[in-house]
Amino acid sequence: AIATTAKAATPKTSPGRSNTAGEILDIAETLIQTRGYNAFSYQDVSDALGIRKASIHYHFPSKADLGLAVVDRYADRFGAALQAIAADDGQPAMAMLDHYLEPYLMFAGTPDRVCLCGALAGEIPALPEPMRDRVARFFTEHQAWLAATLERGGRRGEFALRDDPAKVARLVFGALQGALLVKRTTNDASQLHDVIAVLKHELTGGAARVN
Repeated sequence: AIATTAKAATPKTSPGRSNTAGEILDIAETLIQTRGYNAFSYQDVSDALGIRKASIHYHFPSKADLGLAVVDRYADRFGAALQAIAADDGQPAMAMLDHYLEPYLMFAGTPDRVCLCGALAGEIPALPEPMRDRVARFFTEHQAWLAATLERGGRRGEFALRDDPAKVARLVFGALQGALLVKRTTNDASQLHDVIAVLKHELTGGAARVN
């Protein structure tokens, strides 16, 4: 399931240091999702794993290196999952959308985690340029995937789109990312559930019931 994109994956490191590097990436990813990139330090990672900061610097010489590695891993595994879903031409567009929603729903079930790139978006001016570029590409790629899925659904009669698929994709993506942030602020998971229900209702021309 695509929800596994929210979990740690094996990093692209040499066999001799893959386990430690992966653990560092796992901790850094969670810290960014819950605190933000600029609110955590190598000391936080060191304390969480019980290793020396020198060990972290061995794998990731600078915080910018670590941050980019975290974003790359997150975006790459998310992208791979989306490609696999799109490759199944027989899958209904609504089922594809449901797969896409899994990580959002999983994050909404936690006290304070949000989409990694959604969290970083709030810090864009303070991020290293390579991280800014990767976050922007993540947003662009996801909106393109959603647009293609919506177009597929419209072509097959599953969706009753009232505007261009690319514009609707922006609406869907923005609504999901925003709902997660509001949920974290209010601790009310219905924020996301209500947004999803209304989006489905609108996409299907009212065929999907709003609970």
